[in-house]
Amino acid sequence: MLKKIGVEDLKLGMYIAEFCGSWMEHPFWRTSFLLSNPKDLERIQSSSIQALWIDCSKGLDVDHSVKAVTQADEHARVSSQLRAVAETDPHPHQQQVSMEEELLLAKKTLVLSRSAMAEMFAEARMGNAVNMTVADNIVEQISRSIDRNPHALISLCRLKKVDEYTYMHSLAVSGMMMALARELAFDEGQIREAGLAGLLHDLGKAFIPLDILNKPGKLTDQEFTIIKSHPEQGTAVLHAQGMKDDSAIVDVCLHHHEKMDGSGYPANLNGDQISTLARMGAVCDVYDAITSNRPYKAGWDPAISLHKMMSWTGHHFDPVIFQAFVKTLGIYPIGSLVRLSSERLAIVEEQSQASLLKPIVKAFYSIRQSCAITPIVIDLSRPGYEESIIQREDPGDWDLERIKMPWQSPPV
Repeated sequence: MLKKIGVEDLKLGMYIAEFCGSWMEHPFWRTSFLLSNPKDLERIQSSSIQALWIDCSKGLDVDHSVKAVTQADEHARVSSQLRAVAETDPHPHQQQVSMEEELLLAKKTLVLSRSAMAEMFAEARMGNAVNMTVADNIVEQISRSIDRNPHALISLCRLKKVDEYTYMHSLAVSGMMMALARELAFDEGQIREAGLAGLLHDLGKAFIPLDILNKPGKLTDQEFTIIKSHPEQGTAVLHAQGMKDDSAIVDVCLHHHEKMDGSGYPANLNGDQISTLARMGAVCDVYDAITSNRPYKAGWDPAISLHKMMSWTGHHFDPVIFQAFVKTLGIYPIGSLVRLSSERLAIVEEQSQASLLKPIVKAFYSIRQSCAITPIVIDLSRPGYEESIIQREDPGDWDLERIKMPWQSPPV
């Protein structure tokens, strides 16, 4: 049985099933293990992680006096919160072009932008200034794609090659920042500023050794400290070319790992001390990171990622900004695995224009018959259509390689 407890109640002999937070916020990037080392206990309790899940079937349980939350209660609470977000804005924004059309255009944009980003990071490593004209051009192309259909480019960015993760991550965060800025009713100048800030937020990663960035095991304290230096390293580059601390780009670069409860880094800012753009950067940065495959961790399903992030909202993310982010992507973002009321598995292919809760899906597997079926595209918002999504599904619970998922595409 899984139980959620505060880190102060963690004891040796407990089996840690999952930390309540992004795996970027602590050195334990492989997060399921029996806690037997006193030094590991000390590291966890001194980290920014506030809560975690323990598996009582594999380790010690909590004392009766400890306040713990069951998995069922947590799931019901967070699902209710997400549904409430959908009901406050039942009609998603209109899209200029279909997902299918924009995927072709977005792929071309990403291929060209990825090469430009690689050059930009290489120049930074050599001590040269960031070419802001190139950065502006990249943001302009991403902005046009987001205008036409905000979901295509963001979905493609999830498909990353390992050696190009940092560049593609920067492009994804830029796109999400602009889509989120539109949802928050920013003007065009502010939207462009958000895009540039997202594009350059991880510039400091250019100075982190690849063997640390891509390490497939537990980081040492020293390695984790090096990883956490990237906001300041990126800020130093921007300062060197004349950007001031009041620049939105500098602000997001330096503070996109701050948390609402003050447990983030590098300045331990909290609440209103964190700018709106930096709070937006925190949400976009974490979402793209946890939905992307990395050498040390398989990416989480998009809908499950939103579910987990909603449970961290308050102490980690700004609730208002996170709710706007959910409206931007949909309750079930494109690429999410879901179970339909007909007991079929389906993948979310496109957001419908009628409801955040009723996307367009592709059903491909019969749960009752335990076999693949001919893929069929279904618009769940179609008038009179009664089938619905009954729950998110974790791809890790299904042998999807055997099923041969019909939506899989190679990285861009």
